[in-house]
Amino acid sequence: MNIILLGPPGAGKGTQAHHLVASRDMIQLSTGDMLRAAKDSGSEMGRIVADVMARGDLVTDEIVIGLIREQLQGAQNGGFIFDGFPRTLAQADALADLLEETGETLDAVIELRVDDEALVERITARSTCGGCGEVYNDITKPWPANGKCAKCGSTDVKRRADDNEGALRNRLMEYYKKTSPLIGYYYAHGQLTSVDGLAEIDSVQAAIAEALDK
Repeated sequence: MNIILLGPPGAGKGTQAHHLVASRDMIQLSTGDMLRAAKDSGSEMGRIVADVMARGDLVTDEIVIGLIREQLQGAQNGGFIFDGFPRTLAQADALADLLEETGETLDAVIELRVDDEALVERITARSTCGGCGEVYNDITKPWPANGKCAKCGSTDVKRRADDNEGALRNRLMEYYKKTSPLIGYYYAHGQLTSVDGLAEIDSVQAAIAEALDK
C-alpha cells in the first residue's frame, strides 16, 4: 500500500507517519531524508545531489523523482508513505507517471485538515525537552511545575525558531499557495480522505486506519 500524507506545517504528518511505520511496517519517504542520505551515499545520484546542494541550487523535481525511483526498486515492506512530496501539481503528475512505470499504485491520500487559528495557537505553544525529545505544550501539556522534564528530568527547554506566529503564518501561506491545489487534484481522482488533524493523536490514528482499511 502506498499513500500520501498532506497537510500544512504542524498538522501532525510526522507523528502519523511514524505511527504507520511502527504499526504497518511502512517505509516513510521524506524528501529531506532522501536528499541527505543520497548526498552521503557516494552513488551517482548522490554525487549529483551533493553538487547541486554545494552550489546552493534548488533540487529539481527530476532529481527527487530519481531518488524515489531508487527507493521503489528496493525493499517495500508494507508500502511507502510519501512525506513532503508531491508539493505541486507538476510533481503529482510526475509521481503518477513514476508509479505507473514501476507497476505501483497510489492507494490513498490522507489530508490532515486543520483550523489555521487553532494550529497557530498549538504550534506557538509547543516546546521539546533538549534531553530526550519529549514534546510539551503550554496549553495542553505544560512543563511540570518544578521545571524538570517528566520523562528524563532535564531542564533544557527547546523551542523552534520558526515556531513564532509570524514565521508560522508565512509557512502556512506558502503551503496554501503551492500545495493546497493537490487537495482538489486528488479529490477529483477519488483518492482523497480528509481527517481532523487537530483531534487527539489516537483519534487521528483511528481515522487514518479506517481510511486505509476500506
